[in-house]
Amino acid sequence: MAASKKKWGKLAKLSLVMLLAGTVVLSGCSSDSGSSTNTSSGSGDSGSNDGKQVTLKVEIFDRGNTPKPYTITDSYLTRYIQDNFGTPNNIKMEFVPVPRSEEIKKLNVLMASGGNVPDIVFTYDTPTFNRYAEQGGLTELTDLINEHGPNLKEFLDEDAMSYGQYMGKQFAVPGKRAFLGKYSSFIRTDWLEKLGMDVPQTTDELYEVLKAFKEKDPGETGGKVIPFGMTIEPAQYDPLIWSFIQPTTEEQKYTQLQKLGANDYPTLLPGFMDALQFFNKLYNEGLISRDFSLDEDKKQLTQDVTNGLTGFLTEDYPNLYYADGTYDTLLKNQPDAKLEPIDPFTNSEGKRAKPEYAPNGMYIMIPKTSSHAVEAIKYLNWMADPANLLALQNGVEGENYEMVDGIPVMKTDAPQDVIDRLYNSGDIAIIANGNFVGDEAQNREKLTTNFPEKFQDLHRKAVGIAATDTFKPVNFDRPIEAEAKYGTNLQAKYEEMIVKTAMAKPEDFEKVFEATMKDYMVSGGQAILDERTKVYQEMQSE
Repeated sequence: MAASKKKWGKLAKLSLVMLLAGTVVLSGCSSDSGSSTNTSSGSGDSGSNDGKQVTLKVEIFDRGNTPKPYTITDSYLTRYIQDNFGTPNNIKMEFVPVPRSEEIKKLNVLMASGGNVPDIVFTYDTPTFNRYAEQGGLTELTDLINEHGPNLKEFLDEDAMSYGQYMGKQFAVPGKRAFLGKYSSFIRTDWLEKLGMDVPQTTDELYEVLKAFKEKDPGETGGKVIPFGMTIEPAQYDPLIWSFIQPTTEEQKYTQLQKLGANDYPTLLPGFMDALQFFNKLYNEGLISRDFSLDEDKKQLTQDVTNGLTGFLTEDYPNLYYADGTYDTLLKNQPDAKLEPIDPFTNSEGKRAKPEYAPNGMYIMIPKTSSHAVEAIKYLNWMADPANLLALQNGVEGENYEMVDGIPVMKTDAPQDVIDRLYNSGDIAIIANGNFVGDEAQNREKLTTNFPEKFQDLHRKAVGIAATDTFKPVNFDRPIEAEAKYGTNLQAKYEEMIVKTAMAKPEDFEKVFEATMKDYMVSGGQAILDERTKVYQEMQSE
């Protein structure tokens, strides 16, 4: 995989050199016409349709935010694609809008329409992909990708491609995530300075810091201090819980994890009970938000942080440092506040273990009824060329962005009509979830350049923490039906287990834990365990 990334990075540099040399020229649309001129980072398939123009229909999300004078099906980027992929290959591009808020419902209607379904459709919903694959509604892509998708294979790599498989067959092209990290922790370092304490490096040291925050109130909150900001969202409780999980075997990961929604939960792994007991200790000592169980949207957490009441929290790594975001608002209220990324939770091996995202974003599919599967793969292959992806995601050098140390940095002073060219670039460049500009380090730096300059050093540190000691989600090559059946209810049961065990009196903890775990297992947890065990054994015997 590392070799593949290096190779793609070299290809990106080569394509960039070609761009700079003028071998490929991207000319931006003017404010009046929005037209784009042809480039020829092309596929080399010109005239491959025996002189007959074909129409390639591609789904596109409509979010209701298209700026004038564009429409969702006629914009700078759709014209760019027509000029630089469609026309050279004798293909007419037709974009079929689907409301983002109704994507599954509308996709089901399209798939049932037979000949009217687009040649390229997609969804973020794993059960929807599995259902179409199981019912035989999708084109098997292995041979098509091998013959027509060299750039695509290079870009995606084997790990990402595996997420588009059903029962070992390739039924989707996964959109690839640019960065897989999830979580970072954050602490009021100005409070630490007041107390003369160092940044905590372990879970035990963090506990001592939280007690000091509670007892000495360095933020002078008048007794309102919240040492550890907590909600009932995974970003707040996941890092703590995972730090207590003991080293596990492959079999334990495949069988004892419980996937609820998009997340793997360590409900049955050794150490889970210890994590909840520590949670109980924090709650009973007044070290976490008292009403965390009611904060399902992080609004109270955000309010407490911005008002200077919270000393420590864990969060999705980028969330604090947006313009006019949490830290920005805190600084307006308390100009001397310092809220910096740290990585204190350590497990029994001394690692700072935390989950990462799966490498796939959406599932890009070609319906079985499509007569243009070859053209569809050629289109995705064209998109995977680094020069083309650069243009689709970043626009025109000198107008939309400037190259700084190999990173396309967006121009903050660009005219609005130039900015509007890329209003839906994320929905156009469907093979990519996030901005790809080269190797992993470059992709991380690109992430950081999208944040206010005054917060970029902090964001860069949070990105590094989110990528430290991560572990991958477990990926089966077939759906676990019990997870689909019981997942929503079990998510609520899992959260109920956290809340009830946290709020229990310390002497009642084990009794409450056993009762809530029993309820969880009879509500579908046992069915998931049994099915995952069965499927794992089948996979081992194949």
